Amino acid sequence: MVGRGLVTLVLGISALASELSAQEPLKVPDEVKPFVETKREAVALETGDLNGDGRKDFVLVVSDVVAESDRFEEGAGSRSVMVLVREADGSLKLAARNDLVAMCQACGGAFGDPFEGVDVKGTKFTVLNYGGSAERWAYHYTFAYSRRDKTWQAFRAEELNYHTLDPDKTMKRRVYTSPKDFGLITFADFDPDNYLKKGKR
Repeated sequence: MVGRGLVTLVLGISALASELSAQEPLKVPDEVKPFVETKREAVALETGDLNGDGRKDFVLVVSDVVAESDRFEEGAGSRSVMVLVREADGSLKLAARNDLVAMCQACGGAFGDPFEGVDVKGTKFTVLNYGGSAERWAYHYTFAYSRRDKTWQAFRAEELNYHTLDPDKTMKRRVYTSPKDFGLITFADFDPDNYLKKGKR
């Protein structure tokens, strides 16, 4: 049985989403702006020492700019998540990119934009998605840095779903980890729709 604490946490994401959507446009440092492509905008930017070298790195999420009239079109507002690492000379370099892990602006169903942000902890980072209508769902994907392979690899995936009328009884939580449920999959190659039992063992 899923504890009430987890139910409360998931329900609280709804309020967080509304709060985030009301915030002003994200302020991006000048050194990060070159990585925001034309006709796209930054929607998340988190910092941390992502490769353990003692220097400040970034996880940047950019989204297609979508007109208000088109924001419910299928696939509108596609997104890319980029890991920007700091070189010894202080410059930033694109180290890894994934165009699938952060859901598009129109992919959240009646709930609206499903992208909840990025959480950085040490050399790991988690991409958070949440959406649905009466049937709610959440997909959280965590990636960890490998010193051996010098890149980020899929580490953990968590899926939640429940019905809003009775979350205590309908809440289902599934956690998948490597190597039990999937093998070695780099961040760049991770496909949320096709990762279980995939990757090198």
